[in-house]
Amino acid sequence: MAIDKVTSASITDGTITTAKLAYEAAPFRNIVINGDMSIAQRATSTASITSAGYHTVDRFQTSITNMGTWTQSQSTTVPSGQGFATSLKMDCTTADASPAAGDDLKIRTKFEGQNLQYLKKGTSSAESLTASFWVRSNKTGTYIVELMDNDNSYRHINKSYTISSADTWEKKTITFAGDTTGAFGNDNGASLEMSFYLGAGSNQTSGTLQTSWGAYTAANRAVGQVNLADSTSNEWYITGVQLEAGTSASDFEFLPVDVNLQRCQRYFELETIPYDALICVSQALGSTSSVGFKQYKIQKRSAPSISISGNYFAFGSNSANSGGSASFNPRGVDVYRLDINSASGLTAGNASAVYSNTGGVTLSYNSEL
Repeated sequence: MAIDKVTSASITDGTITTAKLAYEAAPFRNIVINGDMSIAQRATSTASITSAGYHTVDRFQTSITNMGTWTQSQSTTVPSGQGFATSLKMDCTTADASPAAGDDLKIRTKFEGQNLQYLKKGTSSAESLTASFWVRSNKTGTYIVELMDNDNSYRHINKSYTISSADTWEKKTITFAGDTTGAFGNDNGASLEMSFYLGAGSNQTSGTLQTSWGAYTAANRAVGQVNLADSTSNEWYITGVQLEAGTSASDFEFLPVDVNLQRCQRYFELETIPYDALICVSQALGSTSSVGFKQYKIQKRSAPSISISGNYFAFGSNSANSGGSASFNPRGVDVYRLDINSASGLTAGNASAVYSNTGGVTLSYNSEL
C-alpha cells in the first residue's frame, strides 16, 4: 500500500525523532469484487450465450434479451504494464444488426446493501462514486455505464464513455454524484448494481441520457449506445473495474488470490471432489437411508441452491457399495444436510459415509444476488 502523506514529523540534527504516517488508501475501498477478472470458478470460456446468467468470470453477470449470440471468456489479453493477468471478453458469434425495441445486452455486477452504508445514500451527505476500468474493442464509439438503486423503485444514473481507438486498451474514469434520495437497505439484498451496456433497442435509447440520479425511465438508460452485436467481427474486453467513494479514482486495488476467491465464494462456490474421496460423514437411519451434515468453505450470503454432478455412493459399516440418491437441504448460510435415500446394505444407527465414485463429483453452491 502506498503512503499518501506524512501528517507530522520532528527532525533534530537530521534525525527523525517523531513521525506519524497516515494511509489514505484504505483497504477494500473497491466496492467491486473480482474487478481484475482473476476468478472464474464456473468456466474460463462459454460459447453460444443467448440467455442471462453467470457464465465465466465470478461476480459479473450477463444480461441479454434477444441480442445475438456470444462467446464469453476469461481472456489473457490485458493492458500492458498495469499488473493485470486476465480480462473478461465478449465475442459476437451471431449478429443482430437491427435489434428490436426491447432488446439489450449488458454485463453487470451487484452489491449488498449492508456493504454500502458508508456511502450515506439518501442523506444530504451522500458520497459520490467514481468508477474506473480498462476497456478495449474493435468497435469505437459511445458506450454507457449505469448505476441502479434496486431498493428505491430503480432510481438510476447513466454516464457515457467513448472508445476512441480500435483494438487499443483505454482507461476510463467516470464520477457519479451522490444520491440524496432513498437509502440502501442494511441487508444482504442486491441494493446497487453497476451495468456496462453493449447494445440496446429503442426502449432504452429513445430518450435523454439520465446523467443525474432520477426516477426510473427506461428510455433514458442507454441513449447513444453503440450496437456491439451488429457484426460477428466485434469483441469487447474489460478489466480493472473499480468503484469507490469520492470524486477521483485511485490505483486499482489488487488483492491476494486467496482473499479474492473467498470473497467470490460468498456468492458461488464450486467444490470438486476426486474419485474415492469423502464427501460427507453420515449416520444410517435404516438400511436404505442416511443423513449427514457438510460445511461450506465460506459462509454464504444466504442459504444457497445446491446441485451435484458426477457419481457417488453411500459406504456403510458392512463396506457395501450401496448406491442411492441424494437430496440437499440447506441449513442456513454455514452448513447443509445431505440425505441419502433408496440405498441398500446400511445398518440403522451405524456410522456411514458418502464417497465420490468413478469420475469424481462436482458440487456447486449458488447464493448469487
